Amino acid sequence: MIINGYCDEKFSALREEFEKNFEEHNDIGASFALTIEGEYVVDIWGGNRDGAKTLPWEENTIVCVFSTTKTMTALCALLLFDRGELNFDDPVTKYWPEYGQNGKESTLVRHFLGHTAGLPGFGEKVTKEELYDWNSVIKVLERQEPWWSPGEYCAYHAITQGYLVGEIVRRISGESLGGFFRTHIAEPLQADFHIGLEPSHYPRTAEMLSGGEIPQMPESMTPDYMKGREDGTPNVMPPETNSDGWRKTESPAANGHGNARSVVRAQTPIVNGGSAFGVDLLSPHTIEQIFREQGDMSGMGVKHGIGYGLSGLFASAIPNDTKTCFWGGAGGSTIILDHTNRACMSYVMNQMDMNMLGDRRGANLTSRFYQILSGQ
Repeated sequence: MIINGYCDEKFSALREEFEKNFEEHNDIGASFALTIEGEYVVDIWGGNRDGAKTLPWEENTIVCVFSTTKTMTALCALLLFDRGELNFDDPVTKYWPEYGQNGKESTLVRHFLGHTAGLPGFGEKVTKEELYDWNSVIKVLERQEPWWSPGEYCAYHAITQGYLVGEIVRRISGESLGGFFRTHIAEPLQADFHIGLEPSHYPRTAEMLSGGEIPQMPESMTPDYMKGREDGTPNVMPPETNSDGWRKTESPAANGHGNARSVVRAQTPIVNGGSAFGVDLLSPHTIEQIFREQGDMSGMGVKHGIGYGLSGLFASAIPNDTKTCFWGGAGGSTIILDHTNRACMSYVMNQMDMNMLGDRRGANLTSRFYQILSGQ
């Protein structure tokens, strides 16, 4: 396997671990990047961007990263907070009055960012055509009743969170979430990450490859708040992930397109005091908002803060005394932000693994990074 790109000699073991993902963990095409103190020390890629293995994964190849996108949406909200235009403790209705219906009147902005709002699903069946139309989704969310009292529980808002936070951003800025991200984050930082993908990028976009069916929760483990409820989310797993409809829409919880380099480039300011690559993005006070715990996420063993996970998932790979936040996407993509060591790393691939909490590819790279730091 030919691994392309740059890897500082000190971190050569990461290159070896990345290569193992192809040899031992069935990777087809992937990328991995790492910055420390705002500088790239690893930026590598390899494999193929299609299942037939006829097209190489190249330096500028991008792919859908699913829920790693949530950290980009959180970054938009943090930027508005930093500018004094958004307060996480405000009621949602201050910015979005129509949301205050059917028991949602007490919902706070931080409930959206912490997955405690009570709308982990749409509450009614949503077609693909409706999902790809922003205004249709917003109307669906406005008329729903919450599945629990807002703030009472923390459960994953897998698709809905992007529209909830995105509508707040739109109401404040007048821009769509994807447009706001592009203008205020991606372009200043020169991050090749897109929420709403223009067709001109399709030729370099990798084919997302199915990892099989998503494991279903046993009936005996179904929480009471979900019983009798309609999630309503249409299937957007491959092959739908590769469709024009999914790529072009702005679904800010799940359909961002980028690679490890661009994920890291957008997120590095958070671990670097708020500034990176010549851009002053956020203040340290704003970054600390991430660490306001919002709850223990039901069924995932994760403590969640404002927009990012705070413990669980990757905890076994990260030293206990290390201050980190993180998230990942369905199929295996990851983003780890280490505030103690001012390090930011991401793994992005096209071969999905639907063992949501057990995919070893990104976790092994994370473990190897900390072994290097500790001199092992």
